[in-house]
Formats: sequence, C-alpha cells, structure tokens
Amino acid sequence: MPGREHIWQRYAAWLGLENPMVSLGEGDTPLVRSWRIGPRLGFERLYFKLESLNPTGSFKDRFVVLEIADMLRSGQRVCLATSSGNTGSALAAYAARSERRCVIFVSEQTPDAKLQQMLAYGAHIYRVREFGRSAEITRRTFERLHRFATERGYRLVVSAFRYSPLGMQGVKTLAFEIADALPTVDHVFVPVGGGGLLTALWYGFDEWARGGRVQRVPRLHAVQPVGCAPVVRAWRRGEDRILPVEARTEVSGLAVPFDIDGALALTAVRASGGAAWALPDEQIWEAQAMLCHEEGIFAEPAGAAALAGFLAAIRENALRPEESVVCLVTGHGFKDLTAMERISSAQAVPLIEAEEIFELPFA
Repeated sequence: MPGREHIWQRYAAWLGLENPMVSLGEGDTPLVRSWRIGPRLGFERLYFKLESLNPTGSFKDRFVVLEIADMLRSGQRVCLATSSGNTGSALAAYAARSERRCVIFVSEQTPDAKLQQMLAYGAHIYRVREFGRSAEITRRTFERLHRFATERGYRLVVSAFRYSPLGMQGVKTLAFEIADALPTVDHVFVPVGGGGLLTALWYGFDEWARGGRVQRVPRLHAVQPVGCAPVVRAWRRGEDRILPVEARTEVSGLAVPFDIDGALALTAVRASGGAAWALPDEQIWEAQAMLCHEEGIFAEPAGAAALAGFLAAIRENALRPEESVVCLVTGHGFKDLTAMERISSAQAVPLIEAEEIFELPFA
C-alpha cells in the first residue's frame, strides 16, 4: 500500500493524469485530533481533516488539478465553470499555472474575498442573477453553459460527477488519506452543497473496503443549512428524488437548490448507515467561531458545517463517546471576510499608550 505522502501522486499517475507542471502540491492534508472541543464533550477521538490547507484553500484543488491535466492532454485552451467560490478559485489558479483561459460564472452571493482570489489569478468572472438561489434559473444556467461549452469545444468544469466525472476521481483521495491514517473511523461529517464531495468519499471508502485496505466504510453524515437542504429533506421523508428548493441561506458555499449529485449523496448516506442534518446558519456560524477559539482552526462557514452537524448529533444522542469521528474542514476562513468580521467584531482593539502596558487586566 502506498505511504500517505504518495497517495495523491500515485493515484493521479494511475489515472494517467500525473503532470508535475500542473500540480501545486494539493492533497495529503493534515488530519488533526481535537484538542479541546472533543474532550470537553466526552469525545476523545474527534478529528478534523484540514482541506483548508490545500494550495488555494479548499478541497476543490483535488478535483481541478485532474481537470486541468486532462485539458492539457486533450489540447483544450478554455475552461468554463460555475462556482459559489472555491471551484472558481481553484480553477483560476491551476488555469494560470497551465496557461489556460478561465471564465467563471458565480452567484450574486459569492463572497468578495473569493472573487478577489479568482481575479488575482486572472480569471474572467460574471455574476448571474438569481443563480444559486432560484432552482429554475440555476438549472437553466447549467444547461446553457453545457450547450455553450459543447458547441465551442470548451471545458465545462463543475465539481460534480454529473458534469466532471474524471476530475471528481481526485476527491476520492480524501477518503484514501483518512482511511490510511485512521483505518477504523466510525463517522465522517460532510458539508453538502451539490453532493459531489460526499459521493466521492463513499466511492473512495468503498473502493478501499473492497480492496481490504479498511475494515469497513464509515457512516457518512450529510450536513446542510436549513435554508437550502434538499438532500436532508429527501432523507427525512424517505424519498429517492431530490426536489428543488429556493435557497435561503447565507452559507453561500452550500447553496445548491436542485439536484446535481444530491441523489448520489443521498444513496451514499443511506448505504453507509449515516444520517442527514439541516441546521440554521447561526449554528454553523457558532461552530465556525468554536473552531477558531478552541482549536485554532480558521474555516469559512461551509467548512465549519461538519462540526455543526457533529454537535447536532451529540445533542440527539446519535453518537457514542468511544467512537472515532472526522469532521471535514473544507475551506479556509480567509475566503469569506464577512464571516471573519462576524467572529472578530465582538472583540474591541483599543488604542493605548506604551506606559499603560503594565496596567492592562491580563497582565
């Protein structure tokens, strides 16, 4: 079995897409044990997978690097993408490195910090009115971009198996890394927008379980904001279809109002014996602040949703203290300046004189 430091590189080579000119060092992110939150709640085996430490700050780098490598192999020069932010940031960076032209279509709610990151890499960006909020407009946008890309010979890059199945193979390496570091993991909490991330984890864990590399597939738990929770609604109702919703959440990274890979994610949750959790934005923000204050981990709101789901599961006595749990931290906090201000605004930064240092209350 390959060592942890080689899982990503060897998997890319197995796919025939290893290209040193494209890689920025994605993958092999830390799996760190909770120092305060888990022990405080009686869970000594709580871990955080820090996908926020990928080159552009999110797990999307694992997906995009394979898409760009295949573009180079096929000679494509232009890539199009829809994004709430992280796919766009990743694609813009890897496109810049490989001299590809990158055009990204974003929602009106995409945080400015993510837009600035894309622009810094040289991407061309267009906001699409009501994209990511209206299920119908979001669906039509995908359809038109798919047709446009097909007619022009461009590459449409969407972090979903439905649109980019080859690139999504790279996200399976997340499961490989977790399983290699923690072969007996019991639960994995996953933020869900379109559903591709959770689906990739299921495929990855199942692949290694069938190969005898892990004892079992962990229970995969989907976490969505209550204002955009079509997967959770279907799970609770025992339905197989993901029905469209109108997105009413400020957690922009998880605002996917219709089925992209949601049905696949729903199947994965059920097959693994997991559950689905829909939480108010406020609880996700509280989890984000908790990660900062108690663990020193700075996540964007979507990246803190997994912890919010874990906390909800504890409140409902759905977990046992002796079980091992992994929460995915999918994106870095610097990607959402509004969220950063929400956490830091409660603490004043007074201006003092040098002579006052010895009079300060902490001294």
